Amino acid sequence: MFWLVILAGMGWSVPLKAIAETEPVLSAKQQIRAGGGTASLCPRQLPEAIRAIANRPQFQRSRWGILIRRLDTGETLYEQESTRYFIPASNVKLFTTAAVLQGLGPQFRIRTSVYQGSESPNRTVLRIVGRGDPSLTDEQLGNLADQLQQRGIPRVDRVIADDQYFQGDPINSSWEWEDIQSGYGAPVNSLILNQNEISLTIAPQSLGQPLRVSWDDPSQANQWRVDNRSMTVATSEPEFVNVGRDVSQPILHVSGQLRAGSEPDSAAIAILNPTQHFLQTFQQALVAHHISVGQGAIATRPDSPSGMEVASILSPPMTDLILEANQDSNNLYAESLLRILGVTQASVDTTTSSLEAGLAAVQTILTPLGVDPQGYQLADGSGLSRHNLVSPAALVQVLTGMARSPHADLFRRSLAIAGESGTLQNRFRDTPIQGRLHGKTGAMSGVAALSGYLDPPHYSPLVLSILLNQADQPIRQVRPAIDEMVLLLGQLTPCGT
Repeated sequence: MFWLVILAGMGWSVPLKAIAETEPVLSAKQQIRAGGGTASLCPRQLPEAIRAIANRPQFQRSRWGILIRRLDTGETLYEQESTRYFIPASNVKLFTTAAVLQGLGPQFRIRTSVYQGSESPNRTVLRIVGRGDPSLTDEQLGNLADQLQQRGIPRVDRVIADDQYFQGDPINSSWEWEDIQSGYGAPVNSLILNQNEISLTIAPQSLGQPLRVSWDDPSQANQWRVDNRSMTVATSEPEFVNVGRDVSQPILHVSGQLRAGSEPDSAAIAILNPTQHFLQTFQQALVAHHISVGQGAIATRPDSPSGMEVASILSPPMTDLILEANQDSNNLYAESLLRILGVTQASVDTTTSSLEAGLAAVQTILTPLGVDPQGYQLADGSGLSRHNLVSPAALVQVLTGMARSPHADLFRRSLAIAGESGTLQNRFRDTPIQGRLHGKTGAMSGVAALSGYLDPPHYSPLVLSILLNQADQPIRQVRPAIDEMVLLLGQLTPCGT
């Protein structure tokens, strides 16, 4: 296992900010030895067992926020600073997806439309209007172009990209500089294509040769200059790869080393001008469908679409979109869904930031579910911002409220499953917890989190939130402690007083 680091700026080395949430942390045997065996644990023994883990010397400078309750009765089995604020990382997505599912419904779909108008009797104008669909790909653009071809449109004199559905800055001002250069921190606009990122693969070659850089879209090779200072090394050498981009021109910086014969790995960098990129790609799709294209333009003010809708495409239903946001911890999906919620719930004031409107809608929707609005302060919908502050109690309230909602099963199924799917697929394998924990992970430098539902083999269903802040060790070294706590919960058995 090696770390793939996305670097910002002019190829400078920067701290790692996005930690891979699917990295295996303990083997099955190690997990069982840590507490996942067949031993039983009385609820009264649980506090001492958890404190023994939390108070280890390696955590003397760290902060733990923990709340564990029975889902059926609300009885608290353990709590530690559960009402205090912590940086939650991607656990923020629980707030976002719960509010979106409640506010928009499971069958809500996002529509991308093409309208036909005319600036003069002999000129055809197409206006493509985006509404923030994060799932849109080149294939869907081709589908739109095919619909236009089927309508017999031979030529378009002007193509307008309308990116005005979301208001406000597409880049969150509280995100850190290195994050917004990477695929996981791509801009959030109304016309999203291929998640507003450029994907590539880094692979070793023969010993002593540079690593091979392959663009997933071969056409990118002609648009970027690659500054490759990497090396393929012997199998006894350590592995690390640094990938960065220039902020002002298309220069990709690659450094580091991989072992000869090792598996290739993937990386992604953000598209900094996503609207222009979308427009150009749509024009190319039209040409590929034998529709000649004239001038392209980007709409500069929000207007009600005029003309006739001549092509459209719908996103998958909301259930599929929140599954991507939660199971795979997709930041762009969460951010786009939050803004869509804001647009649909906001007043007629079109100047309000869609982000701020979305955050306000989250509070409006979740408060009736029993989520204390004083228990959290959100700055985004994904958890990438370090300005997010959340208490374990608020996270448990979200989970508990959703467990009692009409969408309880859909929400639970959107979460990763221990040892089986999403960001938990490599954790708790071959332990009594496998398949019994539906949870949302979270990780960034200094922060690790896990919240969700647990069905212990011999005890009542639980709802839990475990947050670790101010960790001064790599996440891969501190995350096993969270897993040990969860494995203890899997040993719970009703005991007499």
